[in-house]
Amino acid sequence: MPVLRIYCSDSWPNLIDLCERAMKEVLASSVQRVQKQGCVGVQSYGTHWPCLLPQHGPGKKHERPIVLADWQRQIVKAHPGSFLRGLFHSDGCRVSNRVTVRGKEYVYPRYMFTNESTDIMGLCQWALDLLGIAWRMNRRNCLSVARRGAVAALDRHVGPKS
Repeated sequence: MPVLRIYCSDSWPNLIDLCERAMKEVLASSVQRVQKQGCVGVQSYGTHWPCLLPQHGPGKKHERPIVLADWQRQIVKAHPGSFLRGLFHSDGCRVSNRVTVRGKEYVYPRYMFTNESTDIMGLCQWALDLLGIAWRMNRRNCLSVARRGAVAALDRHVGPKS
């Protein structure tokens, strides 16, 4: 039977709870927690997981196409902030960026999102565009949100890991 298994760091107990709740809401089945060293595997067995996550497949995700089904695109269009929250909580971070200009140091908040999959990066860019949040690529696999208004907008949707 197919299984959806998501490993969550022990450092973020609220994310573990949110993961479990989301699995239960999406597919009303039993969800188990399996404690590992430094993390918890949140898992659910169900024959419908492949239907709900059709982009899953063998191999590394950055070496195969990741394309949303039409019904998934509609959900992301309706809830781009929630989609971004998941992306940034899994493969992103909010940091204090430090720069020195003419001998004076400035510190400002900045979001970074890193992913080797160009398809996932494109989905992140699309969701940010849906919300009108300015971003730029600072490397081929790393996106940055650094403008004050853009960071504030993303704060409203992503929020802190807890």
